[in-house]
Amino acid sequence: MDRTRHNNVLKVNLREAGYEQGKAVIRNVQLQVQSGELIGLIGPNGAGKSTTIKSILGLMPYLQGEIELGGANRRYAYVPEQPVLYEYFTLWEHLRLAASAYGMREEQFEERALELLERFRLSGERHHYPVKFSKGMQQKLMLIIGFLLEPDVYIVDEPFVGLDPRATGDFLELLEAERVRGAGVLMCTHVLDTAERICQGFILINDGTVVAQGGLDEVRVQAGSSSDASLFECFRRLT
Repeated sequence: MDRTRHNNVLKVNLREAGYEQGKAVIRNVQLQVQSGELIGLIGPNGAGKSTTIKSILGLMPYLQGEIELGGANRRYAYVPEQPVLYEYFTLWEHLRLAASAYGMREEQFEERALELLERFRLSGERHHYPVKFSKGMQQKLMLIIGFLLEPDVYIVDEPFVGLDPRATGDFLELLEAERVRGAGVLMCTHVLDTAERICQGFILINDGTVVAQGGLDEVRVQAGSSSDASLFECFRRLT
């Protein structure tokens, strides 16, 4: 995979990380995401994907390594697998809180927020309470908050959970637009057929360490698979 065209917006070197010293959950995890690049973080349950994401976000109690955030604004948006909601905040108040935290101008916030609400068909819910929404609607809100900020890096954890096909299409269109804008994306997912179609590169993790990394052709070689093997077939061989 050609990694010379763009600048790194995320560079990670995790020698080890865990919940207490001496009990590392992940070791020797190195990855980078470049501007305009979508990288899939792939692995079975318990492989260390969540620990890797938490390490990048600075949430692990024990960590040895370095995390470098690049880009013009040096900021990221995190879209969690499980929505994080405030019980007494309306949908609009959730968006306004995120915008305030990042210092967005009021005009910029309103224009972008209304556009995204329209895109995800949530305009009529703006003054309702998301804690009462369906799982899919709550996930849409998390995506809207991420896209609202237009960061240098997106860190997205299992974004397809709960989304219907139409919302999935909306998400993929926006993700592509952000990639074209120059944002980098690190996306953790189990939806391997979609990952194979949209990602420029992959990081496969198993038993707490990286077992393959690069474009699909490179992953095929590392997995000892045929030149036409799918990402799923490589995943099976490596994990």
